[in-house]
Amino acid sequence: LYVRVSGSSGQESSLEAQESELRATSAGQIVKVFRDRASGLREDRPGLNRLLRAVADGSVTVVRVTHEDRLARFGVGWLKHLLGVHGATLDVLHPKKLGGRDELLEDFVSLVTTFAGRLYGMRSAENRRRLLAESGQCKAGDSQ
Repeated sequence: LYVRVSGSSGQESSLEAQESELRATSAGQIVKVFRDRASGLREDRPGLNRLLRAVADGSVTVVRVTHEDRLARFGVGWLKHLLGVHGATLDVLHPKKLGGRDELLEDFVSLVTTFAGRLYGMRSAENRRRLLAESGQCKAGDSQ
């Protein structure tokens, strides 16, 4: 099972809900649960990397996710291909039922949302550094 949330804190219940739903609907043996707290655009997610190593060594033959975007925001086709090369498959509990224009629009909204979140996160980090520097808790050039 692979579960992922975008944030680093405050979303533990979503991780647990994804795992519970996947466990409740699994017909086969659950070998391991891989978890990540990172954007679906990040390629260096520790849980995803552990999952791919497990697929490559043959200890995982089916990867289950609640939605495709839990595995990755973009490039799921490439990941499916990689799984297939190692004899594994991807099982999506709630597959997309979109096509054509609707799917393209959903991808565009997802991309804009992701980058807006990153921009606001960067701005928030800059503001925290500025406020700490103004309060004398750190130097202006220090990074927190």
